[in-house]
Amino acid sequence: MKIKTVKVGYLETNCYIASIDNDCLIIDPGDEVDKIINEIGNLKPIGIIITHYHFDHIGALKELVNKYNIKVYDYKLEEKEYTINNFKFKIIHTKGHDDTCITIYFEKDKLMFVGDFIFKDSIGRIDLENSNKLDMFESINKIKKYPNDIILYPGHGEITNLGYEKENNIYFKNAQ
Repeated sequence: MKIKTVKVGYLETNCYIASIDNDCLIIDPGDEVDKIINEIGNLKPIGIIITHYHFDHIGALKELVNKYNIKVYDYKLEEKEYTINNFKFKIIHTKGHDDTCITIYFEKDKLMFVGDFIFKDSIGRIDLENSNKLDMFESINKIKKYPNDIILYPGHGEITNLGYEKENNIYFKNAQ
């Protein structure tokens, strides 16, 4: 799988375009629809995955759904494995930053799209409406059970990996 990061909007949200062959999934189309369409290029979008419904992650959603006539995958899905063409992933509910937060786990590729759940050396804010500290620590404990070599693609900032966060992220150390 190839992954292209497109920074969009004034909060520099990471929109990801994950592709296998000519098909692609769009993850968190936060803003700047023309920029996202330009990065998609000749790829064929087959779905959009939303890690959570904050404005900076869905600003271009409606326009992309209308342009490509594709389905949206989000928190309404069960925690299980899904297959869309050649993409195989698991949905993991990771509430805390928001009630709609999910993590998308591509086990074969050893990567997770984590939205605003985890950032390098930090986590998403838990002082917002619909955020919850207890849910966040429950989600961290759920994710801690996964292998250390998983690459984490956050909603903002730089890519990290789970082993690094287990060792260095104070929120991971404090989650009981």
